[in-house]
Amino acid sequence: MRYGRYQFTSRLESEAILPYYKGSTFRGVFGIALKKVVCALKRLVCSECLLKQRCVYALAFETSGSLNLPEKSRIASPPHPFVIEPPLTNERDFSKEDSFDFNLLLFGEINNSLPYFIYAFDQMGRIGVGKRINGKRGQFALKRVKLDGKIIYTDTDQKLNIDESFATLSLSEPNNYSQNNFRLKITLETPLRIKFENRLKTDLPFHALVRAMLRRVSSLHNFYGGGEPPLDYRGLVKRADAIRIIETDLRWFDWERYSNRQEQRMMMGGISGSITYEGHMMEYMPLVDFCSEVHIGKQTSFGLGKFKGEILK
Repeated sequence: MRYGRYQFTSRLESEAILPYYKGSTFRGVFGIALKKVVCALKRLVCSECLLKQRCVYALAFETSGSLNLPEKSRIASPPHPFVIEPPLTNERDFSKEDSFDFNLLLFGEINNSLPYFIYAFDQMGRIGVGKRINGKRGQFALKRVKLDGKIIYTDTDQKLNIDESFATLSLSEPNNYSQNNFRLKITLETPLRIKFENRLKTDLPFHALVRAMLRRVSSLHNFYGGGEPPLDYRGLVKRADAIRIIETDLRWFDWERYSNRQEQRMMMGGISGSITYEGHMMEYMPLVDFCSEVHIGKQTSFGLGKFKGEILK
């Protein structure tokens, strides 16, 4: 699967007050900015637009109406082809000249539309983010963009310097790992929202984590990769029941976001903290490595479901 992780460096040009979790704020304003940048038929709703299967905004934000489901697909709707990773700081009050950095993950061919995303983020800085201060939201200036540590865009030359080669992300082989029975610590860096039996989980047994990872791998590969990966879905879930929880420090985190599309406030919640498992987990490590790069669960485009896995000695 084609995969790009782009690091955006910005600087605030005014004071800003942002929520505790900043992902939904970023995504909302980014959507407004991207639509202004790319929409050619502004009087039409996306579902009725002739260009929806070619439009960058529709593909990114109205994904389910722009992509067709593959035949015999187990996926109910296509995933968004992007993730915004906001600053992970808990700070809410920012001063003028403060650094303001975030990441953008792109999956599949939409990496070819990177210039539109960069310009949209530039416009997003002019629109402003967060609560109004003296009638204005916090504005920022996009200074540079990096890919794999290399600067590919700066505000001074405003040119995209990127070669034709691109990175890919794929499942590794389980036999690349030196041991089988070990302890694995999963740290949730942003809240995780996953459902099991149509209810949000407040705990994280290993089988629930595995189910979430399998859904993410399957959906991304079906729409942005080479199709359904050859995985033993039932076997992986069944064997996950044998993995024990050794230590847990999970807690529920509630937060509120305002939906511009639905024009209402919505209560959100997810699991945060860390949990340690023990057992024969070598066959699951390719899933852990892949999904730690792409997030799992619901609302991943906000940056939710970011985690890291660590094998403990």
